[in-house]
Amino acid sequence: MIVTRFAPSPTGYLHIGGLRTALYNYLYARANGGKFLLRIEDTDLKRNSKEAAEAIVQAFNWCGLEYDGEIVYQSSRFDLYKEYVAKLLESGKAYKCYMSKEELDALRAEQEARKERPKYDGRYRDFTGTPPSGIEPVIRIKAPTNGVIEFEDGVKGKVSFNANDILDDFIIARSDGTPTYNFTVVIDDALMGVTDIIRGDDHLSNTPKQIILYEALGFKIPKFYHVAMINGADGAKLSKRHGATDVMEYKRMGYLSEALLNFLVRLGWSHGDDEIFSINDMKRLFDPNHLSKSSSTFNQTKLEWLNAHYIKTANTERILDELNDLGVNVKNHAKKELLIDQYRERSKTLLEMANSINSLLNSPQSYDEKAYNKFINENSLQILSEFSEILEPNLVAIDYEEATIKFLESKGAKLKDLAQAVRVAVTGTSVSPSIFEVIEILGSECVKERISKLLAYAKQ
Repeated sequence: MIVTRFAPSPTGYLHIGGLRTALYNYLYARANGGKFLLRIEDTDLKRNSKEAAEAIVQAFNWCGLEYDGEIVYQSSRFDLYKEYVAKLLESGKAYKCYMSKEELDALRAEQEARKERPKYDGRYRDFTGTPPSGIEPVIRIKAPTNGVIEFEDGVKGKVSFNANDILDDFIIARSDGTPTYNFTVVIDDALMGVTDIIRGDDHLSNTPKQIILYEALGFKIPKFYHVAMINGADGAKLSKRHGATDVMEYKRMGYLSEALLNFLVRLGWSHGDDEIFSINDMKRLFDPNHLSKSSSTFNQTKLEWLNAHYIKTANTERILDELNDLGVNVKNHAKKELLIDQYRERSKTLLEMANSINSLLNSPQSYDEKAYNKFINENSLQILSEFSEILEPNLVAIDYEEATIKFLESKGAKLKDLAQAVRVAVTGTSVSPSIFEVIEILGSECVKERISKLLAYAKQ
């Protein structure tokens, strides 16, 4: 059975790079009837944030990435890690190192002066003497001093590391007894039965260390897939200025979760020339062997295009719920379906839709200067005044359209002589859906009041 996992550190909020990694692991498990596990790597007690851990779960819930079983928290497993440290010490595969910080700093300075890569020199590797007093030792693994560490990466193909070039006897437990990242990762992945690990290629340098630990502990080595990173449009590593912000911020900005997931799945994976993928499509089609070896580029325009697509195709109740989350409650509006339909076709984000709906439903407190100067004049004010008088209550858009055409014909005028002036009166701007749908949504009395308000303003 395929078992994957996502294992974030709760030192900050989940950003979209992390969400993409979680998504790939989730899809691979679901595509193969496997398990997807969530582990919170909270061993750094000084930097951990309870709020950040909760935000990760919140983001998962919003995106619908359901995980199997209970969340595993590394902070509750320190006794387990100590057991495995003890096993490695007993078997002679790890040892206590009493090198002081001052000694380590001096060694590093000497190596840098010789233009060598700083690395621990193994002075306590086979130490049998009396330990120096006053120093709490760290625990180091006995890493191979020569040879090649190789593995078949699911994305990059065969990867080889020269042990002597990249490794020293790295620390697996600090002097205070707390375990290090690579050690806890190996213990947990092995004991949780993880078979496949999809992660960013910034973890590639950790892989040979983890392979050494898998072998030292007698654990089966999982399959690794190291995914190329996401870059900004300028080619630089993705950062907050490119869009690498808190995942939940995308909800607050008015993006639908399925649009964000569709966007992210394509940042490094493809299926022919297809662009639109529902979550069920992804579960059915995802294959990590189709992950790209090249970095992908964050494209805001593409995300907005996808979001607009999902806004257009989402059911009305879903849109109403999302708008409510953004502080716009129109669930009880008599014309809610018409209202949503008018704005779903013209909105890239739900926040844009929410702002537009607010602009329509609330009487304008001011008028856009450019629109007012362009469309409001003596002729348009006269037409507006007379148009207001023909508006009857409780009609639908087509009825208001027919009445308007008759009215304009009687005046020898055209729709362009009226429509923009109505928009300015009703919304304060020159932008709105069709004025006939607007009149149906607001009701004739409301429209009359706003026209009257504009006429009074014009007389000042």
